[in-house]
Amino acid sequence: MASDRWLYAWALGSVALGAASLLVPLYFVTIGGSTLLLGVLAGVAAAAGAPGALIFGRIADRTGKHRSLVLVALALAGGALVVVSLTESEWVVIAGNGVLWFAAGAVAPVLTLLVTVGSLERDWPGRFATLNRYQGWGWAGGLVLGLAWTTTLSGPLGTKVAQQALLWLCAGVAAVAAVLAARWLPTGVQTADAPRPSRIARAIARSRRLPVRSATFPVGPGRVYWLTRSFHPRQVLARLTPSLSLYFAAILAVFAGFGVFWGPLPSYLSGTLGYDSGTIFALYLVSSLGSALFYGGAGRLTDRYDATGIQTGGLLARAILHPTVAFVTVLVPVASLALLTNGVVFGLIGVAWALIAVTAASIVTRLAPPAIRGESLGLYTALSGLASGVGSILGGWLGGYGFTLAFGVAGGLVFTGTAVVAVLWRRTPTTVTERPTGAD
Repeated sequence: MASDRWLYAWALGSVALGAASLLVPLYFVTIGGSTLLLGVLAGVAAAAGAPGALIFGRIADRTGKHRSLVLVALALAGGALVVVSLTESEWVVIAGNGVLWFAAGAVAPVLTLLVTVGSLERDWPGRFATLNRYQGWGWAGGLVLGLAWTTTLSGPLGTKVAQQALLWLCAGVAAVAAVLAARWLPTGVQTADAPRPSRIARAIARSRRLPVRSATFPVGPGRVYWLTRSFHPRQVLARLTPSLSLYFAAILAVFAGFGVFWGPLPSYLSGTLGYDSGTIFALYLVSSLGSALFYGGAGRLTDRYDATGIQTGGLLARAILHPTVAFVTVLVPVASLALLTNGVVFGLIGVAWALIAVTAASIVTRLAPPAIRGESLGLYTALSGLASGVGSILGGWLGGYGFTLAFGVAGGLVFTGTAVVAVLWRRTPTTVTERPTGAD
């Protein structure tokens, strides 16, 4: 559709974000950033998206300047990448990366609104899927770009110079995306013409699958805005069921474990294992593709079997796989075989994430009372992002004492959450398997 041309611009912007998602942490390690501060870098990035979504979402509602806000977000992202490339100060890199993910979170609710303009409400879940598809493949394209660039140029230019040049390239890609967005984004969408936020929130709540970009940035901050826009804490807390509260407690443990694993991981791969930037990009790409290629299969499994049981299996797999990463080189002493084994492990981590992501919204909507389903999904997103940020900082601190300890704690936290989800699976089979009104 001609009116969807702007999605190509956002896919291009996602290329820059996909490459930067790993490039900035690798650059941070290259300039001598400590494992603790690497965890802080990841924690700040995880926490920055939700405030960006809330601020830009409110501004969009009040002014109707949706197109301008997308351009501002892309400009912020490009500027942050330039700043990061020009400094070797750890705290400046942390701040610049925070601005980058603030911008990524800020643009999310605006794009969600724009993708619904001109379409019927019953078609909105499909439109959300289209947006996520463009965004997801753009993200994967960014990882491919990082793989190709660092593999080719790290030798001739040196690792640091090659990474700085790629940061500049990503900033340029973001600038080109902004130029194309300025040409292709709809210009006539004002507040009076835009769909009502409550309708968008209901459509998102009906969509079973979470908008997932990658395993390194697992939650969509844009959902926080739409699903908690009319959030009344007392009303929601008063209506939380014991099962839903227990599930949220499990989510806090699970995503804290994810953060403990992913936060210090670039330092482990580059410092301890000695992998070059291209190899690390390849491992992250394998994980992201494992998720992307298995989303369809995970959806079909969820349609046929109990979502809570499927998620329990995905969580248990991750509880085992995260600590396994620390022992691959011990169990497989041959370097080439160890790398191949790590590739398989990362691919399985991605597949496990697909099982978790696809089932999460189904579980929340089935456990939540109908009156607070949308708010419960928003609360799930907010809690998972918060736990991931705190876990990243904890992982950086633990990594300073040893990566085996950090990855072991990550697995332990995920296993603790898995046990709670398994209890819910066994205790409330009727509640979990009952299909909610309006669900896909």
